Amino acid sequence: MPSERELQISPIVQESVTHNSKTLFNLQSLTASLFGVAAGILGLESYSGFLFYIISTLLTAILFYALRVAPASLPSGKPIFDTSRYFRGPFEFWTSGLFGGLAGFILTWTLFYGLVRA
Repeated sequence: MPSERELQISPIVQESVTHNSKTLFNLQSLTASLFGVAAGILGLESYSGFLFYIISTLLTAILFYALRVAPASLPSGKPIFDTSRYFRGPFEFWTSGLFGGLAGFILTWTLFYGLVRA
């Protein structure tokens, strides 16, 4: 939890945190559908399809962190993988994509699996 002095030096603006969360959710929803297309075309079934989704989603989160969050947070001296300045918490950043995009992944996965295998 940041101290009062740290918040005065670099305040956390709630509108910016909300915008960052919406941007992350849109990215995760789009990539979940694209991963569903890929899993359907590859013909993945059962656990291998879900494992593909989990690995792909975590890889997307790591890339998003490395390209967008880390360069902005490194000079501040915060611990690595700290996203509290830009998002509501680390749980939201690292795992919300697993649950938020799951329905879109399953729908596009079954659609493209049926189209390719039919």
